[in-house]
Amino acid sequence: MSYTYGQPVYILSEGSRRTRGRDAQWMFIRAGKAVSEAVRTTLGPKGMDKMLVDPSGTVVITNDGVTILEEMDIEHPAAQMIVEVASTQEEETGDGTTTAVIIAGELLAKAEDLLDDDIHPTVIANGYRFAAAEARSVLEALAMQVDADDEDTLRKIAMTAMTGKGAEASKDLLAGLVVSAVQAVADEDGIDLDDVVIETAVGGSVADSRLVEGVVVDKERAHESMPTRVEDASVLLLETPIEVRGLEADAELSITTPAQLEEFIAREEGELRGVVDSIVESGANVVFCQQGIDDLARHFLARKGVLALRRVKKSDMHALARATGAKSVGDLSDIESAHLGHAGLVEERRIGDDTLLFVEECENPKSVSILLRGGTDHVVTEVERALTDALGVVRVTMQEGTVVPGGSAPEIELARAIRDFADGVSGREQLAVEAFADALDVVPRTLAENAGLDPIDTLIELRARHDRGETSAGLDAYTGEVGDMEDLHVVEPLRVKLQAIESATEAVELLLRIDDVVAARLNNSGGDDFGEMDF
Repeated sequence: MSYTYGQPVYILSEGSRRTRGRDAQWMFIRAGKAVSEAVRTTLGPKGMDKMLVDPSGTVVITNDGVTILEEMDIEHPAAQMIVEVASTQEEETGDGTTTAVIIAGELLAKAEDLLDDDIHPTVIANGYRFAAAEARSVLEALAMQVDADDEDTLRKIAMTAMTGKGAEASKDLLAGLVVSAVQAVADEDGIDLDDVVIETAVGGSVADSRLVEGVVVDKERAHESMPTRVEDASVLLLETPIEVRGLEADAELSITTPAQLEEFIAREEGELRGVVDSIVESGANVVFCQQGIDDLARHFLARKGVLALRRVKKSDMHALARATGAKSVGDLSDIESAHLGHAGLVEERRIGDDTLLFVEECENPKSVSILLRGGTDHVVTEVERALTDALGVVRVTMQEGTVVPGGSAPEIELARAIRDFADGVSGREQLAVEAFADALDVVPRTLAENAGLDPIDTLIELRARHDRGETSAGLDAYTGEVGDMEDLHVVEPLRVKLQAIESATEAVELLLRIDDVVAARLNNSGGDDFGEMDF
């Protein structure tokens, strides 16, 4: 609204609200801190779980940061930006989502204190940027090199990622499965984790999980008379349905006598029989069809001893092609032996309450499956999240070959180094750099709090050890003691730490530069501005 000759001129639509200056900054800071607090207690091996219940009554129990934030019904735009930090962290590295969010929340909290001291938001943003650049340099200096075939270190990285996520009892086994799976699908084009399929089956225990050097398909045979086990399988992948081809143009067929009907049926039957014969003549004895298979065609395939599946997912078809070497066929008339793939064994098995088809003993498969077992759906789902994180960090390590100690050792060393760096920064930016260093203490402090330890005593001990040059000293949450994280096999990819700090800093910078919010009424619940929203 503005004034012309003393008369108000309204430029916003009715119901719109405008929040400016410190009120807008305070609103965004409060939202970011609230998101951070929502996941803070889940950090570390002693972190707690959250139970999330959606409107339909579906229950999710997890301590995975990005899962919690995605399941929450968050409306506030600033809070959504912090959620994006977690989502980016998950996509880029597979782990460290909670760390990224709590660092962002603490940077906002420290910025609030500086704003109260009349430090301009731009100055704070510049200081944070200086500190983040120094943090990158320090982390890169701390990094240790790891070879892509160093299975021992890769297993340690996988176990660190799974710690605190419901998989501790079998993390040695699961870490081995993860490392073997990622190494199996690695090729000259890189590592595509879509080639590692996690198939879950309720029943048994997590210790019953295993790696299948091939593909597990959640489908049953298309006909009960088909074989349940095929050795030395020749695999055919079809993108087109096995059925009588329809006419390209609309047409009507007039049948006036029983003989004509019999002739018509015989021709359809003959066409289907011809398709089945061409499949058998190609040498295929296992068929995966992405679309449907006619009832009569299934009968003919069963009589020929061919195992067939219908309506197989596109992702499973891709995995089967990578595992067996088969080439997908889009036209029934193009079926040739050159299109076939091979597997040592294709077998239908009953696993718990599920019937699954195993395609294994493939030669040099570029797609593999991890069959994950567990006593309940909630257990299996949470362990699957842990496995997904472990796959991500192992992939990142194999690609970039650098790791740093875990257990908050990098954050303590960064805070120490950035405080020293602040002494050389001129102007008020120095205060922001020091605030950045203080914000990093949130990681060791939170680890200590979640483990039931005194955070002040823990910070004092960690700082003392790092002042003596012990750069890998971190918190062992199980014993409550400060120890050498390298000796304790607690290591993380360098990229996880870099991404967490950089994405958190960028999001906070963006929020600090906002001093004016113009918003239309977003709901009918009476909340007229962002400050009154629930998130």
